[in-house]
Amino acid sequence: MHPSFLRAALALAGLLAGATATAGQLDRIRETQQIVLAHREASVPFSYVGPGGAPVGYALDLCLKIVEAVRKELGLRTLDVRYAPVSSANRIAAIAEGRAALECGSTTNNAERRRQVAFTIPHFISTSRLLVRTADNLATLGDLARKRVAVTAGTTTVPVLRRLDNEQDLKLQITEMRDHAEAFAALEGNRTDAFALDDVLLYGLRANAADPKAFAVIGKPMTVEPYAIMLPKDDPAFKKVVDQEMRRLIQTGEAQRIYARWFQQPIPPKNITLDLPMPALLRDAFRFPSDRVGDLSD
Repeated sequence: MHPSFLRAALALAGLLAGATATAGQLDRIRETQQIVLAHREASVPFSYVGPGGAPVGYALDLCLKIVEAVRKELGLRTLDVRYAPVSSANRIAAIAEGRAALECGSTTNNAERRRQVAFTIPHFISTSRLLVRTADNLATLGDLARKRVAVTAGTTTVPVLRRLDNEQDLKLQITEMRDHAEAFAALEGNRTDAFALDDVLLYGLRANAADPKAFAVIGKPMTVEPYAIMLPKDDPAFKKVVDQEMRRLIQTGEAQRIYARWFQQPIPPKNITLDLPMPALLRDAFRFPSDRVGDLSD
């Protein structure tokens, strides 16, 4: 082969390889006719394993609406949905490394995470607090001085709790747990004195306990947490479809109806009702839906 032809062939091969490496989610989904949703296993009621082992929840329902919007955008007759369980520790990597197209859970959108992934419009705004045993008569973070506190590894609560511990010289015995279920089991089993996490998740865990009245959510809010569905960074075409569908769900009232289903009606597996009206912060955010959020790291 003539050297000039060889150089041209190599250049073309390089361009094709680069195009494949940088192919966006829409191209991948069109080619495979499959989309992978990352989900949590114990983030009630956002994303958890329901009866029969299938993932269910508020965030999952929103993600499935997005999947349908993607299917229509691509003109596909069908779109196969696959599920991938993730934890607080590996959920960001699952999206950043391309193992899932969307993470449907209870993940806070903040500046540090936006360096690795993108987020759509928030679907919930929570605050982090503490879950304790009612019989222990604890009411504030200060009451936990020198006591044991569990926290889920990989959550935004970890650095906040450590900062407050240092600032207030509480000498907390902080233990990072693998997931929410393990941390709550430690509280149930008297292996920790408190569990620090977003309050809505604590209420969900409490509601599903054998004796919900045995536990209480206490303390002033330590953080404000805007939850949003994660998606890959630097993929504007895919993000446009996701954002448009989230905005449509909010503006038509469909997102609010999905919210009511999971927060104000009986939910599996025990048919308990969280009885949690939409927080004022979320109602205000829904008035002008945007993927932009402010945080101290900006």
